Amino acid sequence: IINFLHPTAFDTYQRARLAFTQSVSDMANRSVHINCILQCDALSLLHPLLKDPSIKVQQSAALAVGKLANGSVDASNEILRRRMLNTLMEDIDKRSKYYKKSSMYTLRSVAKYSEDMAQSVVNVGAIEGILLCLEDFDGGVKEAALLALGSIAKQSTNLAQACVSAGAIPMVKLCLQEPEVCMKQIAAATMGDIVKHDASLSQALCDAGCISHLVRSLNHPNTSLKRQILCTLGHIAKHSMPLAEIVVESDVISDVLLHLAHPDPIVRKNAANLIAELTKHHLQLAQLVVNSGCIGALLEMIASSEGEVIFPAILALGYISSQSDATALAIINAKGIEILAQIFDKEVGDHVLAVLAWTLSQIGKHSASHTEPIARLNLFNKLLELYLNPLSSQDLQTKCRVALKQTVRKCLHIPSLELMLQAAPPEILKYVLGQYSQILPRNARARRLFVTSGSLKKVQQIQAEPGSNLMEFINIINRCYPEEIIKYYTPGYSEELMKAVDRFVPMIPPV
Repeated sequence: IINFLHPTAFDTYQRARLAFTQSVSDMANRSVHINCILQCDALSLLHPLLKDPSIKVQQSAALAVGKLANGSVDASNEILRRRMLNTLMEDIDKRSKYYKKSSMYTLRSVAKYSEDMAQSVVNVGAIEGILLCLEDFDGGVKEAALLALGSIAKQSTNLAQACVSAGAIPMVKLCLQEPEVCMKQIAAATMGDIVKHDASLSQALCDAGCISHLVRSLNHPNTSLKRQILCTLGHIAKHSMPLAEIVVESDVISDVLLHLAHPDPIVRKNAANLIAELTKHHLQLAQLVVNSGCIGALLEMIASSEGEVIFPAILALGYISSQSDATALAIINAKGIEILAQIFDKEVGDHVLAVLAWTLSQIGKHSASHTEPIARLNLFNKLLELYLNPLSSQDLQTKCRVALKQTVRKCLHIPSLELMLQAAPPEILKYVLGQYSQILPRNARARRLFVTSGSLKKVQQIQAEPGSNLMEFINIINRCYPEEIIKYYTPGYSEELMKAVDRFVPMIPPV
């Protein structure tokens, strides 16, 4: 009887366990099935199968648990509650490569939901298990471990620091040097998940010598790899000027300029973002980028791209122009205002228009010569329309108001000031009158044009509070003209003249 049962009953039992785990795994591929699986208490049946004598059953059970975690946060919480991750991490270095990949997949799936869940993953010793898997010879195991590490590190600064303190960076660096393109891509993305939080984490990556390997890998033809590397370099450069200088010292700028013309829009976007992160810190970095021919490349990218891609390029021009009047003038000389003006006619989101308004304010804030091309292209009216549009977002309205304030205060272009005088609300009007209060006392032709264009009449119609800046500007303008002219254009003066006509008694001498 024993000889009869051994080859049949036990094999049938093993096949049944394997069939069960595979069925759960297949059903978990569709999220609509997961709640039903949880209600059937499938996790309590899968848990002991993670330690099943059959390696195939172990692997299939681990994969089923990973799929459940990936498809539902409730399933992930239940996995944590049942301490199934502890079972997965037991003797992970002695498991098969398929089991390791499924375990790493489960860790990644659980950690992706929130910082607390990622912390729970770390508390069961997941980072140590991940590092053991990074030492595996199989490339698929390393890739799964990198993805799990990135899922933990991206949640918070503390979790990223825990990964670094455990010695993850040298292992990720080795993965970046592997010949497999997919592994390079995941390694670069994992570095980005670590360094995006703060400067100390970025400095740890730089101290490990990862920058040179990132820049060297940028020459690889794979598009996805280029995206990740440029994104990671941008995360490093954004934190501080010393880190930005480290990135610049790697001779990456020439490569970045070439990638501004890459066919892939995400590569172009990430390249422009890296330029923005480099130039925002200091004039020297901005000047270095300008001297490399960056302005022309950015403007060409803006002119040839559509949608969200142009956002970081516009931002980069804003950072460059904010550093000094010379860098802002370089953008003007490169016909940058004309190219930026075309964006108003494109279908872009409010956040793109907001950064456009901010960039124009950074260009025009320096002097009248910087503001003149903005005024000649009638961009004051464009900004005013967006500011007064009730459908514009709050951020867009704020950026437009600040842009009008900073550019109008420097503007000496009288035709543009006349248009603004007729249409601007009081909060913008005071800056327009402030410019007129500086122009009219010194320019006789401007004073005459101010009267003939109807601007003086408009000023007399403004209701200003006594003692306000607006009232002070109106008084300065009125002192530029004879009292008779001011009375003539004062509202109600014509009625007073008619009343005087009515009261007047002719004194005709006798004939």
